[in-house]
Amino acid sequence: MQWVFLGCPGVGKGTYASRLALGLRVPHIAMGDLVRQELKRDSPLSKELKDLVSRGKLLPDELVLGLLTKRLEEASANQDVGFILDGFPRTASQAKTLDSIASITLVVNLRLREDVLVAKCLGRRICSQCHGNFNVANVDVPETETLPRIFMPAILPPPRCLKKMTMRSDDTEEVIRERVRIYSQESRPVEDYYRAQGKLLDFEILGGIPETWPRLLSALNLQGKIANTSLVSAEKQKIAA
Repeated sequence: MQWVFLGCPGVGKGTYASRLALGLRVPHIAMGDLVRQELKRDSPLSKELKDLVSRGKLLPDELVLGLLTKRLEEASANQDVGFILDGFPRTASQAKTLDSIASITLVVNLRLREDVLVAKCLGRRICSQCHGNFNVANVDVPETETLPRIFMPAILPPPRCLKKMTMRSDDTEEVIRERVRIYSQESRPVEDYYRAQGKLLDFEILGGIPETWPRLLSALNLQGKIANTSLVSAEKQKIAA
């Protein structure tokens, strides 16, 4: 089982990928985490990455692929039965290169309307003390003749965290919409690449995690194979971290 999760930044691909990985007992490989882990090391590669990040440059494919290849080799050495990858590939050329180092069997493409995505991202909050993730946005978009209702209730912090809420500095409407624009341009060729291979599963997000989780399991034919306890366990791990 070698799966990829695609989706615009903020859509929740890391959330659902990590929960599925926990339930299926396979590694969740997030490219952002691999880069952050490498940045903490004292190595020539770390210095090169720090220089690129400090100048706001995109990381070259060869550096990203080097980190991913190393992580996949670790998974193979650990005799893992598969993995769920998110945050990569971002371009068609990366998708083609990925095929040379892995045998991707399924690509889940999470989709969410742009207006809802913007509202959701603007509502993101992080507790500066416990590092818990919350969302103060209460999204309720009525059904129309062509579009279904989207309801995402707020995920409010407990009283002890209320005065410690922080926002990401780049969570502004202008930045979020620019992220969406760039991602849309980059992702279309990637989606087409996997669609031509018969591996792409488009999945429309219409609600919050409690509503979306069972729908996603059904779309993946995993009903009864992953209990909702994986959702609860992942949430406990996140809060405890």
